[in-house]
Amino acid sequence: MQKTKNIRGIIFALLSGISWGFSGACAQYLFGTYGVDPLWVSSVRMLSAGVILSAFALIGFRIPFVSLWKNPRVLAKMVLFAICGLAFCQITYLLAIQYSNAGTATIIQYVGPVLTVFFLCFLAHRLPTKRELLALACVIVGVFLLATHGNPTVMVLSPEALFWGLVSAFAYMIYSLLPRRLMFHYGSVPVVASALLIGGIVFSILLQSWAHIPPMEPSGFIVLFVGLVFFGTVVGFSLFFQSINDIGAAKAGLMASIETVSATAFAVLWLGTSFVWIDIVGFVFIVATVFVLAKHPGDPDMVKNSSLS
Repeated sequence: MQKTKNIRGIIFALLSGISWGFSGACAQYLFGTYGVDPLWVSSVRMLSAGVILSAFALIGFRIPFVSLWKNPRVLAKMVLFAICGLAFCQITYLLAIQYSNAGTATIIQYVGPVLTVFFLCFLAHRLPTKRELLALACVIVGVFLLATHGNPTVMVLSPEALFWGLVSAFAYMIYSLLPRRLMFHYGSVPVVASALLIGGIVFSILLQSWAHIPPMEPSGFIVLFVGLVFFGTVVGFSLFFQSINDIGAAKAGLMASIETVSATAFAVLWLGTSFVWIDIVGFVFIVATVFVLAKHPGDPDMVKNSSLS
């Protein structure tokens, strides 16, 4: 029984990472083919996925989901997380894709766990461990190779791509830290579902998304709602939440880091994005931080718990 549960957890975690990587490629397709605004995509993605996941939470996690919405103080914290955490992470990640590609944006966002660890070191008033310093060194080398291909006098990535990629990593750090107490008390599903719904409602109203529907062919809307919303968000999160229950957050996060490979593979095989060998070396250095931090003793959840990518 336990063996079956472990196998299911590993498979679901891998599938969730593949789903998130696919969502990044879907976003790249929409930007490249139709010139869709990343802010509009973010609002539609959050609102649509928020409605579906909230319905799921209402059925499967009714008590914590309802109690979360009934508490004004908790709801205020949820709004903060939805806007400054989840939405900020979503929007900056999509902007990074717009200025680069799904693979590069996903890889650079994986700088986020390292930033999170060093921020926690600061809060704990302690020096980084050797393992944490190694992770930082890997990140610096990886980003340097991606941005310059090893030549500091040349910028291969556009300044906008590098900027939004690093901002998305910073946003990931905020996204990881803000909801911890909320998730401890109410669970991951009610919190993420509520945050998606709140973020989607807020940004849809601010952007008046209904008035700015881009002129896309039916295939574009299929990619948006089936690829980005359903598989990339609803299915990805649902599988990941179940994998956490089966094998734990740290192991599930480690398995889900296949997202980096998935996003790159979809970008190459589907969209024809090209990478040179030094890009791959940079990818390896950054992804290596996931494994370096996987056994981080002070914080078992440092491995990516969503990307919400």
